[in-house]
Amino acid sequence: MGKLSEDLESEGLFQFGDYLKEVDDLRSVVLYFSGGKHTIITVLGHSKGGNVVLLYASKYHDVPTIVNVSGRYNLKKGIEERLGKDYLQNIKRDGYIDVMDKNGEVQYRITEESLMERLGIDMHAACLSIKHSSRVLTVHGSSDEVIPVEDAFEFAKIIPNHKLHIIEGSDHGYSKHQAELAGVVLNFIKAFLHHGKGELN
Repeated sequence: MGKLSEDLESEGLFQFGDYLKEVDDLRSVVLYFSGGKHTIITVLGHSKGGNVVLLYASKYHDVPTIVNVSGRYNLKKGIEERLGKDYLQNIKRDGYIDVMDKNGEVQYRITEESLMERLGIDMHAACLSIKHSSRVLTVHGSSDEVIPVEDAFEFAKIIPNHKLHIIEGSDHGYSKHQAELAGVVLNFIKAFLHHGKGELN
């Protein structure tokens, strides 16, 4: 159990919550590179990372283009499917839930604190706080099996300077659509570089 405990407490493992810590980590990276001879024009995140870059844009207004790849609009969704119907009672009782893989091995541990943090994040309110001067691209696969494509349409409704691109037939990992994903993102960034700030078409 000693090795497992060490692994579960490792900073490098996936964390179910910690969205706000990851926003702070991203802030440190942006400040580090901005302090040198670099200009940060884009931050991009996939899945949970998509939420992190949107939360970053809602709090800080120093990166002009934000790319949300397959982020989740409602962070309360998807939890019951992953943790079971009684997840709230179980985590209150034990203080954590271990998420297992198909072989019964622990993939990661969800603490009560990290779950409560996730449940307390309001992506709708955060997106309304993104400044109009930030250009936001949301990319989502139409066949995403982890986060439904409908979430992308919700982001498109409320983020002010927003472009939506749905990749037909793509799953959550873009396993057969990585070239298209890369092309969409690069074109978005190039458009900013060529035309500067302004509204998206």
